[in-house]
Amino acid sequence: MAEFCVRISVEFVADIIPKIWISCARANKRPFLFNFISMQQYAFLFFCLATFSTFGFLACKHDPSLTPGDPNNPGDPPLVTADCNPDSVYFQNQILPILVSNCTESGCHNAQDHQDGVVLISYQSLVSTVENATENDFHENKLMRMILENDDDDRMPPPPKSALPQAQINLLKTWLAQGGQNNACDENFGGCDISNATFSAFVQPLVQGRCQGCHSGSNPQGNIKLTSYAEIKTVALNGKMYAALTRSSNWMPKGGAKLDDCSLQKIQAWIGAGAPNN
Repeated sequence: MAEFCVRISVEFVADIIPKIWISCARANKRPFLFNFISMQQYAFLFFCLATFSTFGFLACKHDPSLTPGDPNNPGDPPLVTADCNPDSVYFQNQILPILVSNCTESGCHNAQDHQDGVVLISYQSLVSTVENATENDFHENKLMRMILENDDDDRMPPPPKSALPQAQINLLKTWLAQGGQNNACDENFGGCDISNATFSAFVQPLVQGRCQGCHSGSNPQGNIKLTSYAEIKTVALNGKMYAALTRSSNWMPKGGAKLDDCSLQKIQAWIGAGAPNN
């Protein structure tokens, strides 16, 4: 936790005298009385006072503690397993990217705008701002209730954005059925294998989970749609995809974590092969 130093208000009689009495008298091997001190003792007292004012008047204190309900509190770190079990759904790898891509654009559920008090940028913000966010009862779970809403006036994400595809809804359901944990797995366990860098096995799922929330519907971000192979291939071969993913700031996915080096290598390998529909 970060520390910072600030000047604090100290009273001489209430604060300084007792500390000098205890510290300096001990150092001088015997107690002394302020009313009857020699010049030698006075000089020693002055030395103690100067030393204390140098080190004692500056106090370091911790940043204010974040309360458990604060959405900016990162909370406990995720439970990380070595390799990814294909039968498990992982919040950090699969669920959070869906929420960030579909729900945190400007004016919505990011930390700055926090529409309706809801922030969806982390596990902690999800559970602290969304009612029963990890409950497997979809009538109680407000997140699932809004996602499954049939009325466009209440559905999330709202029009003109498209509703979540069934595959992503199924991921959310499975994650909740498995306990709604803040879990994660190492997708590159055992090393970076680019042999599976195909469109169907890697590129399409990545784009669906991390990009289509912004780049779909009738008003896609940047006027770029990424809902079909042809649309994804176009931005891959013209260089825009890789450039957006590797920018040093304002990278894509917008609002999400930057892709790891192995994922970038896989995308680069797929593009280098001509961005095939394989």
